Amino acid sequence: MLLAIDIGNTDTTLGVFEDVKLRATWHMATNIHRMADEYAALLLNLLRHQNLDTPDITAVAMCSVVPPLITTYEDLFQRYFRLSPLVVGAGVKTGVSIRIDNPREVGADRIVNTAAAHHLYGGPIIVTDLGTATTFDIVSREGCYQGGVIAPGINTAAETLFMQAAMLPRVELTHPKHAIGTSTVTAMQSGIIFGYVALIEGMIARIQQELGEKARVVATGGWSTLMAKETAVFDVVNPNLTLIGLRLIYLMNRA
Repeated sequence: MLLAIDIGNTDTTLGVFEDVKLRATWHMATNIHRMADEYAALLLNLLRHQNLDTPDITAVAMCSVVPPLITTYEDLFQRYFRLSPLVVGAGVKTGVSIRIDNPREVGADRIVNTAAAHHLYGGPIIVTDLGTATTFDIVSREGCYQGGVIAPGINTAAETLFMQAAMLPRVELTHPKHAIGTSTVTAMQSGIIFGYVALIEGMIARIQQELGEKARVVATGGWSTLMAKETAVFDVVNPNLTLIGLRLIYLMNRA
């Protein structure tokens, strides 16, 4: 079985593939201060909850936007699983040709997403990842990464608002009944949720205009399910896109 791991700034997502089937997924907080043994204890417990043990995992593929944790996880898998994980980065085949000013600037998770999206849905395609950051990545019909957009994530922006405005409370990020709020809480919910809907729809419209042709729009990331309820701009919602991409890239690089 293949264990796929996406280490994000806020959350780490893990999934176990049994051939093409995604057998189980888990989410844990990303913590740069945890040691390899601490992550091992968490991971082993998650596996046992699915009646899995270390011998069941025969390969590991991972991507990370938190560089120090790459070493932590490599240590974990070498000590507890006797495996060397495939880490998406320079020298790893992804099936995506990167055509921007500095290809090394593109986060590994974004490359993995675009590889999966193009494989699953073809191109041209716009991948919208709604996580710690809100990103838009554009892939051509031929599978070339053409560039992207980076904006603050919905929760990142909301937390900044709560911290910087002493009189504003922390609110639940849920569907507002009306655009015009009749209380501080409902006004904030409207501004945050509908404001991000406007951001997403506006950016996708601008990208489509610049492309000059209709591109399919795929949403992924932790906030994709919530935001998909508020807009019809997404053609596909696939919260497991990164895990699927890690499996595809592992297969491309398997000796």
